[in-house]
Amino acid sequence: MKIDLFKGEWLMSDKFEFESKPCPLGCTGEDEIILRGCDRLHGLPGEFTLVRCGICGLMRTDPHPTPETIGFYYPENYGPYHGTKITADRLHRNPRPLLYRVARKVFVFNTDRLPKINPGRMLEIGCASGAFMHRMAAKGWEVEGIEFSPQAAKNALALGYHVHTGSLEAAPEPQQPYDLVVGWMVLEHLYDPVLALQKLARWIRPGGWLVISTPNAAALEFCLFKDLWYALQLPTHLYHYTPKTLRKVLERGGWRMERVFHQRVLSNLVASIGYVLQDRGYSNKLTKHFIEFPEKVGYKNYFLYPLAYILSLLGQTGRMTVWARRIC
Repeated sequence: MKIDLFKGEWLMSDKFEFESKPCPLGCTGEDEIILRGCDRLHGLPGEFTLVRCGICGLMRTDPHPTPETIGFYYPENYGPYHGTKITADRLHRNPRPLLYRVARKVFVFNTDRLPKINPGRMLEIGCASGAFMHRMAAKGWEVEGIEFSPQAAKNALALGYHVHTGSLEAAPEPQQPYDLVVGWMVLEHLYDPVLALQKLARWIRPGGWLVISTPNAAALEFCLFKDLWYALQLPTHLYHYTPKTLRKVLERGGWRMERVFHQRVLSNLVASIGYVLQDRGYSNKLTKHFIEFPEKVGYKNYFLYPLAYILSLLGQTGRMTVWARRIC
């Protein structure tokens, strides 16, 4: 059925096709409706429902756009596509200043924290325009990527890296297994996370690592902001994980969760405050600074680090990075 969700009304349209799917863990219990919300990130039309499985507790967006029509909600100005683009100037830039390099060692944000592992073969799921791959290649890694956006993948390809343009589900088998698979804020976008994780488990060497990051729906900020929570990002975030439900999904996908690092950043919190101010009628000039904070945070992360560090100890920063290994 092709439909257009606009202001809560279901209207016939040729633009969208939506589907409803059960819990990917195979649960047969009743789902609980948690909230209804809209696309806050880009202001695109539609009203979407967040449900929670009554058996395992995994939350998901249901119904959601089909894989063939979800691209509408990933416009070319989608933040991750531009934030990871390597310009010619950055490509040939001299090493970072000493002060910056020292700061990065002192301030550990846990956003892309990796196990200590010798360089080998790495796959990045959702590599966007290739910034992280470029960084890892400079450290001696042989890198490959998978990217849904043709334009972002084109940027990564221009750097000389091998990138599959399309979904993980459609990606071909690698010629050799990987030592490390990473995915930064990507698991929540996958249509069938269990099947995707099973596929990755077949691609990893014995003893290899899976490192992923995802929003943490168990954080207090989700309870406080509800549909105004920045990390909710309906409808592109198809699943909404907590450490408990993420562990279950990983195990079903053939992985054992080893470590959970709560990220020491407050981007979700600041941007969510912006949504609240926006709904209360404050000026666009003011709210824009809050809402765009995650994309333009820069050095501000260092000033917020003390508070973020404390909240991370309590598991309350709204973002987590997880290390996992394949179950033998």
